[in-house]
Amino acid sequence: MKPAIASSLAGFLALGIAAASVPASAASLDARYDVSLLGLTLGTASLSGGIDGSSYKLDVAAKLTGLIGGFTGGRGSGAASGSLNGAKLSPASFAVSSASSSESRTVRMALDSNSVAAVEIEPPIEAKPDRVPLNDGHRRGIIDPLSAFLMPVNGKGLANACNRTLQIFDGAARYDIKLSHAGTREVKLEGYSGPVAVCQVRYVPIAGHRALRPSTKFMIENKDISTWLAPVAGTNVMVPVRVSVKTMIGTAVLEASSFKVDPGVTASANRRD
Repeated sequence: MKPAIASSLAGFLALGIAAASVPASAASLDARYDVSLLGLTLGTASLSGGIDGSSYKLDVAAKLTGLIGGFTGGRGSGAASGSLNGAKLSPASFAVSSASSSESRTVRMALDSNSVAAVEIEPPIEAKPDRVPLNDGHRRGIIDPLSAFLMPVNGKGLANACNRTLQIFDGAARYDIKLSHAGTREVKLEGYSGPVAVCQVRYVPIAGHRALRPSTKFMIENKDISTWLAPVAGTNVMVPVRVSVKTMIGTAVLEASSFKVDPGVTASANRRD
C-alpha cells in the first residue's frame, strides 16, 4: 500500500456510562475494511490490537481479491508497537511485508524516543538520480505509518481530532500528513454507531521520494484526500474508519465495514479468550 493511502490512511468521545465505568486507557480493537477504486471492490483489510495502559500494539493485513487479486496476487501485512503517554505516541517497533506476483519487500524498523534506532529493507530500495536524499534529521521526531493510525486527542470534542501534522518515516521515505478539521457526520457501522470527525488531508514529501515522478507532483497538489476518525471507547484515541484518496486513475477508498471495540479489555486478554 502506498504511503499516501497507507497513511492517508483513530477515536475520541467517551461513550456514556459504559465507557466511564472502565479504565480510561484500555481497549481492544478489531476493524475490518473494504478497499475500492472507482467504486469497484478491490480487496479487504483489517486492523486489530489495542491499548493496554501506556502501551499499544497493532496488526494490519490487506489482500486484493477478485480479478485484480488473481492477476497481481497483491497482499501485505504489518505490525507496530510502542508506548502512549497522554497525547504522545512513541513507537518501539514497526514491520511491514508486501508481495505481488512481480515483487516483494519487507521493512523492519526499531525506534527509540521517536527516532530510528535501526532499519532494514529487503530487498534494498533501488537508487535513482531523482530520489531526494535522506539525512539523520529525517529519522528523528517521527512515527511509523502504522502507529499513525492511532490519533490521541486532548480534551473532549471531535473538533480537536483533526488539527495535527503526522511526521512519518516508513523506513525509506520521510513525509508529513497534514490533517485539518472539515466537520462531523454520523455513521452506522457494525460495532459502532455515532459521530465521526471528518478531516481534510494533505501529503507533503520531505525526503526519500522520487522528485521527478508525475505521481509525486500529483500527490503534492492533491486536495481530494480525506479521512473519517471514530472513537476507540475507553481511551482518548481515534482511528480512521474511512480514507479516501484521489489517484491518477480514480478515487481509492478504504472504508470500515465493522469497527468493534471492547473498552477496558486489553488486546492480550482478548487473545486468551
